[in-house]
Amino acid sequence: MAETEQITQVQNDNDVVIKVEHLTKDYGGGRGIFDVSFEVKKGVTFGYCGTNGSGKTTTLRHIMGFIKPDSGKVTVYGLDPWKHGDQIKNHIGYLPGEIAFPPVESGSEFLKIQAEMIGLTDMSKAERIINALQLDPTANLKRMSKGMKQKTAIVCAFMHSPDILILDEPTTGLDPLMREAFVNLIKEERAKGTTIIMSNHMFDELESTCDYVGFIKNGKLVDIVDMNKIHNREERVYAFGFRTDEEYNSFDRKCCTVVKEEPERRRITVSVPVADSNKFLDEIKNYNIRYMDEKKYTLEQYFMENIAKGENEND
Repeated sequence: MAETEQITQVQNDNDVVIKVEHLTKDYGGGRGIFDVSFEVKKGVTFGYCGTNGSGKTTTLRHIMGFIKPDSGKVTVYGLDPWKHGDQIKNHIGYLPGEIAFPPVESGSEFLKIQAEMIGLTDMSKAERIINALQLDPTANLKRMSKGMKQKTAIVCAFMHSPDILILDEPTTGLDPLMREAFVNLIKEERAKGTTIIMSNHMFDELESTCDYVGFIKNGKLVDIVDMNKIHNREERVYAFGFRTDEEYNSFDRKCCTVVKEEPERRRITVSVPVADSNKFLDEIKNYNIRYMDEKKYTLEQYFMENIAKGENEND
């Protein structure tokens, strides 16, 4: 099967687009990545979370075919990106962690050159992203702020509607408003079926955009969480405060699992199975409470309970 036919076949199937198998690149001194394995199916958004130096960029550069592994392998559409980078890169939009622009005068000129290189003639999507990110592409590239350069690189990665997006810390340098605009852009691509790998250390951005999130620590992939388990927990957590000490003390704690008690605030946090939540809410109506909040379970909470806790115990 010719390489282009193989790529087309994978695009038409709901199959694995990117596969990383026992990938190792040892730079010495504990630096690099070690025995990393994961896969990303078509249309899936995979978040890659870790601190600086944990191995995120090294992994993504292997997927792009910029680095040859010491052992293990990477395949994109079943092809080795180190050997078949030219064919694969036509289907990828890449945003590097460290942006280095060529010596051109303006962002507009840079985008024009990039469009010509990939044979893009319709710049309507580029213009739409430029407007969404409030970017002035006519500005001098050398004088652009870090945020402006990041926006220009984002436009370049997205403008040709690639089948795959590989994004290394894409919101670095963006203010909160522009982060929100970028998250909306990711959601649009996800809805269209684009396959996305995005390294990030912002839990809220990963939580709102990803189907899976992998955690990497010291070059080793320590966990992959299915975001359905974060969004659709089998238990709900409520925090509520009573008006009087008498109400606080008389509350029947057998109807739920108490997570935390704060007697000085007359406040209790409880966990209730989803199946029993309506029954519990009917029960709580019998008490004179000042307020009640449902505490949503978050990716950051999962990290603190399962990843950070384990790190501290190992240390």
